[in-house]
Amino acid sequence: MGWIFLILAGLLEVAGVIGMNLVNKYGNFQSYAFLIIGFLLSFGFLSLAMQSLPMGMSYAIWTGIGTVGGTIVGMLFYNEPKEWKRITFISMILVAVVGLKLTT
Repeated sequence: MGWIFLILAGLLEVAGVIGMNLVNKYGNFQSYAFLIIGFLLSFGFLSLAMQSLPMGMSYAIWTGIGTVGGTIVGMLFYNEPKEWKRITFISMILVAVVGLKLTT
């Protein structure tokens, strides 16, 4: 169950990042609500995940999902650059996350 909570926490972290972009664009109540709810739920699920998973690994995977997810959302929906270098480094983050899982 901890892994499900951790993946949900990472996905909600991405939602919070999307909320930051919405606040930057619109600055309305809905944007702030999306941002705050996304991050609060993300922290809540991370806390639940850490009840059964090691803290260091949980935090690293949570931030990895948020970093990779936020970058991919930016490239797909916000016209951020899709250079091979960015894709290479995203792949390196994914390899590191898998490596953490395999060694824990």
